[in-house]
Amino acid sequence: MTPLLISVFNLEKAVAIGTDLWFAGLTKVSGSIAHHREGHVDYHIVKKLLMGSIPMTIATMVYMHLVGLSKRSDSTLAYALGVALVLTAITVAFRPVWFKVGIWLEKYITRERRPLLTVLCGAILGVMVSLSSIGAGALGATMILLLYPRLDMKRLVGSDIAHAVPLTIVAGIGHASLGNVHWALLLELLLGSLPGIWIGAKLTKHLPETITRFALCICLLLAAKKILLA
Repeated sequence: MTPLLISVFNLEKAVAIGTDLWFAGLTKVSGSIAHHREGHVDYHIVKKLLMGSIPMTIATMVYMHLVGLSKRSDSTLAYALGVALVLTAITVAFRPVWFKVGIWLEKYITRERRPLLTVLCGAILGVMVSLSSIGAGALGATMILLLYPRLDMKRLVGSDIAHAVPLTIVAGIGHASLGNVHWALLLELLLGSLPGIWIGAKLTKHLPETITRFALCICLLLAAKKILLA
């Protein structure tokens, strides 16, 4: 969404990021509630992630308030956005591999180390999402999978979405306080997302998962190239 807001709607990077944060947070609310009702949310994992992500999100937004939106900060946002897009493309491209990696890491990530590492992953996501609006989805799910490879997939997805909602909303509030949200466009995006979600759900039933993943990776990498080389 953020690269589209920049390239298609010609929004400044900070405004595109702030608008996307609100879009992501609001559209994930219904999914979070649905997973909660089905018992698909591991609140122990969500709590640990939030212990890292929310403080780092607040710290990042305070830093942005202090430094302001200069050309230097704009280039920092562009760099963070490009890196986040590349990392997301990698996580999506090799998604079938991460489970095996997580199983292999179990001998190093013991039960005693796992809580602290979960908080650390949350902190990384907090900074990344605040600077780029990207990371609360594919990257967050991959981090959970690496730390908890034996977690049921439904609970992994539900926990990832449940963590993404407060994270993106808090970051969104921070960006709104900086004037980095295009509210009128956000409303239009939310209205368009209703039929878009329905159409997307129908298409995923007929498109092979490999083709969908490959197409998404190409789009992410092209967007990253355009932003990093701009």
